[in-house]
Amino acid sequence: MVTWATSAFRLGTGVPDRAYRLVVHTSVGGDRMRVRLSNAFGDRPLTFDSVYAGRQAEGAALVPGSNRRVTFDGSTSVTIPPGGLVLSDPLPGRVHARTNLVVSLHSPDAGGPATGHRLAMQTSYLTQGDHTADESAAPWTRTVTSWFYLDAVTVRTPARTGAVVALGDSITDGWESTTDLNRRWPDHLSRRLQHSLATTVRGVANAGISANKVLADTYSPSALNRLDRDVLSHPGVRTVLLFEGVNDLKAHTGVTAQDLIDGYRQLTDRVHAAGHCVVAATIAPFKGWSEWDAEAEAVRQEVNAFIRSGGPFDAVADFDRAVRSPDDPESIRPEYDNGDHLHFTDEGMRAMADEVRLKDLECAKGPRR
Repeated sequence: MVTWATSAFRLGTGVPDRAYRLVVHTSVGGDRMRVRLSNAFGDRPLTFDSVYAGRQAEGAALVPGSNRRVTFDGSTSVTIPPGGLVLSDPLPGRVHARTNLVVSLHSPDAGGPATGHRLAMQTSYLTQGDHTADESAAPWTRTVTSWFYLDAVTVRTPARTGAVVALGDSITDGWESTTDLNRRWPDHLSRRLQHSLATTVRGVANAGISANKVLADTYSPSALNRLDRDVLSHPGVRTVLLFEGVNDLKAHTGVTAQDLIDGYRQLTDRVHAAGHCVVAATIAPFKGWSEWDAEAEAVRQEVNAFIRSGGPFDAVADFDRAVRSPDDPESIRPEYDNGDHLHFTDEGMRAMADEVRLKDLECAKGPRR
């Protein structure tokens, strides 16, 4: 079962003999934890000769005794081919829900395009040399707000437990939410799910990428082109919550409402073919953003009307209704607007998460066919 995930893309150039101490926040708890490392955008083999996982105490310091070596097919070292992923052996013991897990990794030979996730909204740490086994913060003198090479953490849960993947752009990624406090809308959704009686879905994976589009590749692959790796490859997925499209329609590339609707249909067909349900969220307002105009707004309204009609989806979450201003429905409610008129405050993030009907994530009757 996936308990944490991010969406990887090219992130600068790899640095040899560098170690990363990466802080991630789990959703569902479980045992037999495994980590997934990615060389998806690399152009050469990438070796990790030391990987550890522990619990965060404060900053780069770990809870004493929690840091344990991670192995791969019994070996402490693993080499990932270009474009590849690797899943570790399971670690004994239990990982708690909604806790800060720390994965420390060292590569002696990193180079070429690095794989990672730029907009972590989480402080992690780096150093030169292999200090992955060190539980103190002393060697970890530099901070970074991106995740490198780590793209998923899984745990074993009861068979009836499921997960939801949030597929989206910078809003899902959490841009402008408070760093280190886990206030992205998928985080708020996770908090609701942990104690819900309406569903057995507990795991939440965040597949948001800033500037991502449904239809076109930019500096990251489109939602259509990354669906298999970023969503369908994760274990335990029951439902995909699709909240994406504003970057397609506001870019003035000639994308029509029908183009975007066709993209949604393709995504939904592929998710259904994999046996999962799709909950589609309406596109939020963005009047006041530099690219807003009446033409883009007309496309947004047409697309939202389609989403509200149900279309091919299994359920709908009306994020537009949750965050729009009652005085100007083309704009974000002022207390939810971070100031750029596209992204949200922590309170706006919570409002979107609260709009999701948790029972819709259950996918009890299976996907529509």
